[in-house]
Amino acid sequence: MSHIHPRYQQSIDRVIHHIYESLAATEPAGLTLDELSAVSGFSKFHFHRLFAACVGMNINTFVQRLRLKKASYQLVFFPQMPIIDIALDAGFESHEAFSRAFKRTYQITPSQFRKQPDWSAWSEQHNYYLNKPYPMEVNICQFPETLVAALPHHGDHRLINQTVARFIEWRKQTNESPVNNSQTYGLAYSDPASSEPFRFDVCSTVQRPVSNNSFGVVTQVIPAGRCARVTHQGSHDLMDEKIRYLYNQWVIEQEQQLRDFPCFFHYRNLFPQVAESELVTDIYLPLL
Repeated sequence: MSHIHPRYQQSIDRVIHHIYESLAATEPAGLTLDELSAVSGFSKFHFHRLFAACVGMNINTFVQRLRLKKASYQLVFFPQMPIIDIALDAGFESHEAFSRAFKRTYQITPSQFRKQPDWSAWSEQHNYYLNKPYPMEVNICQFPETLVAALPHHGDHRLINQTVARFIEWRKQTNESPVNNSQTYGLAYSDPASSEPFRFDVCSTVQRPVSNNSFGVVTQVIPAGRCARVTHQGSHDLMDEKIRYLYNQWVIEQEQQLRDFPCFFHYRNLFPQVAESELVTDIYLPLL
């Protein structure tokens, strides 16, 4: 994947961006093979094979996975939203068609997933796209000391959404860090692609240390200091390219030294409250 010719890579990037933008529209359009091949700049006789080679699945499967991904989040995080509304919002004509596609993909019905989501199996269906280091805008800033509530996640990275759901419930029940007037962060202590145990803290800003609770939420401080910052627009699934660029290229070329604190993210808005194409995330790399 990392050795794809830049011309092909850029063409597939345009198509991916077009798909996310189209799915975010009120009336999604422009997702036929003819239209997508035109976006790519390749003949439709070759485009679908190039897309599958780069992304790991055919175009129709990729589009449906993105629709089902949004539906999965709505099932779990919007429990009062009727399943038929979720089905229609995902572009399916009926509850039955949505349920068939959902079960075929995740091996579980939407109702079962809502009651007991299997995030581990779910994540296996969203393992796509490619990492591609290329120059991007990096700003050096001074990050202020920030008090946060943190819920640690240790173990399988595919189960991070279980921890996210628990943290959301803590926010709702305690109101110590309301979503509408606090900021959301993530501290990435390890790389999910490595063999080391995965550790990630789900965080949000607080005005004072958190109260004792049964959720496992603790008080944490993101220290003040110099950071490299890259702003990512779009799906969180596509952030790795920028993170790897910072570590594998930018730090070396700029002769920067890393501070003893993990890479962290500021989620300036959240999915599925906004479409994936509209997500904005600041990536911070602590520097000396």
